Amino acid sequence: MSNGTLAMSMPRVRWPWLLSCALLLLMMSAAATPAAPADEQPAQDSAAKESAENGLTIEAAVSLATSAADPSVTRFSVRAQALDSEAVADSQLPDPMVSAQVMNVPVDTFSLDQEGMTQALRLGLRQEFPAGRTLDVRGRQRNAEAEAERARRDEALRRIALETRTAWLELAWQRRAVDVLQQSRGRIEQQIESLQSRFATGGLNAQSLLRSELELSLLDDRIAEHRRMAENARAALARYIGSEAYRRVPDGLPEFELGSTQLDQLERHLVDHPEITARQSLAEAADQGIELARQAYKPKLAVEAGYGFRSERPDLASIGVSLTVPLFTGQRQDKRHEAAVQRSRAAQFELDNRLRDLRRQLDEALSDWLRYQERIALYEQVVNQRAEQTVEASITTYANGQTDFAELIRSQLAALDVQIKQAELAARAGKAWARITYLVGEQS
Repeated sequence: MSNGTLAMSMPRVRWPWLLSCALLLLMMSAAATPAAPADEQPAQDSAAKESAENGLTIEAAVSLATSAADPSVTRFSVRAQALDSEAVADSQLPDPMVSAQVMNVPVDTFSLDQEGMTQALRLGLRQEFPAGRTLDVRGRQRNAEAEAERARRDEALRRIALETRTAWLELAWQRRAVDVLQQSRGRIEQQIESLQSRFATGGLNAQSLLRSELELSLLDDRIAEHRRMAENARAALARYIGSEAYRRVPDGLPEFELGSTQLDQLERHLVDHPEITARQSLAEAADQGIELARQAYKPKLAVEAGYGFRSERPDLASIGVSLTVPLFTGQRQDKRHEAAVQRSRAAQFELDNRLRDLRRQLDEALSDWLRYQERIALYEQVVNQRAEQTVEASITTYANGQTDFAELIRSQLAALDVQIKQAELAARAGKAWARITYLVGEQS
């Protein structure tokens, strides 16, 4: 009998008793289960819903990576703080020197009141002043070095964004390849099952069946390889965002746009690249080194004051000034100035060399972007359509007995390769866009 028949045959008098038992059980379970606080339960539901529904987009991954306290970024901030402190310290006068002496004591009696020139105690204070504007120049030199470290911090953030985008794009297209391969595997597996039934009835030779099973095994190998590369990309992503890298990635790859595709216009932004800013700050610090070497040609100054106590005669006071006389500068000041000039030239050469490297990288990235866009358009407008037409024609000819099953499989695999290649081209174009963004900054 059906369940409905059983329900209708039960005595009606038992229904109120069953309802009462059910209500009692519900009340007991509600009392035994601790309820979440009113302010926490909606938050938990919202977090669970967000985790389940929202995938990890590329910009969400970049936001997580750049907002994390990454050691590769923090180290530059710490160095900048250290140089800021050194800038303050190097701008201060040297500590004054205090002296205490017993002077002109007769050595025959060692009496402090035997001779009038004996000073029972002489206190002195000496303050040295570095040559010229040495203190100011040292402070500005350290400040320039601190600015270089801050620029390196900004460059590290850009590089983290670049590597995060690259890893995300690699993960996205590898997952897309796995999905496409698994869908195709399911279709080929169904076709093999139909072939096996035909083979069992003698309507198909063993070669076609073995060829189909071989293609299925090769698909399994490709799926395993793409999964391996996807796991490697996820590991690279987890380097910057931790466990967030294991969130679901959206199915489709995003579309990227450039504010300009003119190389000369994009090159104007290279001078604002953090690495160039850092090199400029280091070149400025080297220029301050030249100015510091020039200050060595000026005399150093020292002021000293003293007060001597005598036992029976009036106390003695003294004050004086000491100066260094840089007369023989050929082997000291001149050589230091020459070395500072050479360091400044080297810093400028490093700046020019790095700017040329960035221009080369920008030229390559822009060329990649433009060529990948052309190939993507070709696939969307021509290749996809041709692949679909080839599959349809193969199905028709196979149904009419004009071709074998191997040709049908080859046409389906060719269409499969087209889908995977299109996803790969989209990812490569995105990586080129990420490199351009790293070089010229975010463009509106």
